[in-house]
Amino acid sequence: MQQYIDHTLLKPDATEEQIKRVCDEAKKYAFASVCVNPCAVPFVSRELKGSGVKTCTVIGFPLGAGTKEVKAFEAKNAIENGAQEIDMVINIGALKDKKHEMVYEDIKAVVDGAEGKALVKVIIETCLLADEEKVKACELSVKAGADFVKTSTGFSTGGATVQDIQLMRKTVGPDIGVKASGGVRTRADAEAMVAAGATRIGASASVAIVEGMKTAGDGY
Repeated sequence: MQQYIDHTLLKPDATEEQIKRVCDEAKKYAFASVCVNPCAVPFVSRELKGSGVKTCTVIGFPLGAGTKEVKAFEAKNAIENGAQEIDMVINIGALKDKKHEMVYEDIKAVVDGAEGKALVKVIIETCLLADEEKVKACELSVKAGADFVKTSTGFSTGGATVQDIQLMRKTVGPDIGVKASGGVRTRADAEAMVAAGATRIGASASVAIVEGMKTAGDGY
């Protein structure tokens, strides 16, 4: 299970000590990546060097309401600082307004900014979308060349559901990653997401998940 997990700490008050602990846990359990806010990328990249655990960060987070130019710069800057995976938030309002070209360009700007140097995961914030909007967001992500689609930031009104993972997997097909994030707190949760088609899990309760323990808390 650990190979699916992006071990995540995105709280605004996260300290360097806490981030180091997350890095140490990720190395111990061989998680896929450590996902942190952009300011922590240089530190995390140094901590994980040579471990095989990737450095992941978030772009346009958590609202997705920045311009495509700013998101592209954020992505480039993060990669220069050592990020190997980029989780970007789409312009959710534009999607709901059916400004599909705008959403496509938003995602494409980050994909182009990454220049193939980092995986790009597209956060569509499923809890704010109707099913047809989820499908469209996934289709636009594939068209723009993203590597993954992702359910949630963990900072909105809800997180991943099995039904959403199934819908996203059906939409993107077998060759694009699907990441379940937000509210995945137990091994049973994680196993259900993987069974539904998830190829990555975003969680702060990662250690509890792999050790089969119960945990408490919300989001990341």
